[in-house]
Amino acid sequence: MFDALLSPLLTALTSLVTLVNQALGRHTDLRDWLLVALAPLFLLAVAIEWWRWRGQGRHHVKDTLASLNLGGVYTLVDVALVLTLVLPAMDWVWAHSLTRIALTPLSFAALYLGVELCYYGFHRASHRIRWFWCAHVVHHGSTFMNFGTAMRQSWLYGIAGNWLFYLPMVWIGFEPRWVLFALSCNLAYQFFVHTRWVGRLHPAIEFVFNTPSHHRAHHGRNPRYIDRNYGGTLIVFDRLFGTFVEETEPVDYGLVRPVYGHNPLWLTLHEWVAMGRDMLAPGPLSLRLRHLWAPPEWARPGRSPDNAPHASERPH
Repeated sequence: MFDALLSPLLTALTSLVTLVNQALGRHTDLRDWLLVALAPLFLLAVAIEWWRWRGQGRHHVKDTLASLNLGGVYTLVDVALVLTLVLPAMDWVWAHSLTRIALTPLSFAALYLGVELCYYGFHRASHRIRWFWCAHVVHHGSTFMNFGTAMRQSWLYGIAGNWLFYLPMVWIGFEPRWVLFALSCNLAYQFFVHTRWVGRLHPAIEFVFNTPSHHRAHHGRNPRYIDRNYGGTLIVFDRLFGTFVEETEPVDYGLVRPVYGHNPLWLTLHEWVAMGRDMLAPGPLSLRLRHLWAPPEWARPGRSPDNAPHASERPH
């Protein structure tokens, strides 16, 4: 039965890849389309979770539809950017790489661990550098924690430069498409930690892996939880670099400065608009520009903080 369901999907995806290759005059393969191929599974998980918890306040129709809208457009935009911008840039780095690393089970494990570290760096920067926060804030906008929230992504991630964090893996010798494939696997795993359905897992699993419990804390706006638990598949780098926190109190989901409404365009742009407003305020150019790389809560001397409640990166 599983084969009967999977075969038509693979056939349709292969046909889509062929059409895109012909339209763009560029070769792509199934590695480039993993998240697109998994989209039906993600939507099925959203539907099953909604049915299981219907009427219990864990979903809101407009909120979930906004998340699905953002996720659907993000997937299409991301594929387009990968084909037209990211892969050409990575191919250039690949041409100047230190060496070439053959792919084996062991080297793929090393690649995956390296991509996990790069993801940790990207994720931490996305909370502590406002330019990257302007894109990442979209993901934190929901006051619900469910599989739909996992699909709430910014359409401007590629423009903001999230892919730059993975160039070191190409430079040291991993082929670009395998780097992006490892990242896609990492992101696919992360979909399933966006839920309140699963409680604490075995302590050994909680110690090593990013779990629903750890990621619920990450999405909290409680002072204890802000800017914690940046891991993708693993939680080991958070433990190593001092950004780990246990889920010990009920999580208040969302942003410390909420964005209201469900318009996907505004959900995508609101923090860019806020940053632009801050940069246009009168003052020395050096301070205006600092809004680009300062933390989200930073304010110029003598001005009220634009994002005052956002915690600084310090132990609680």
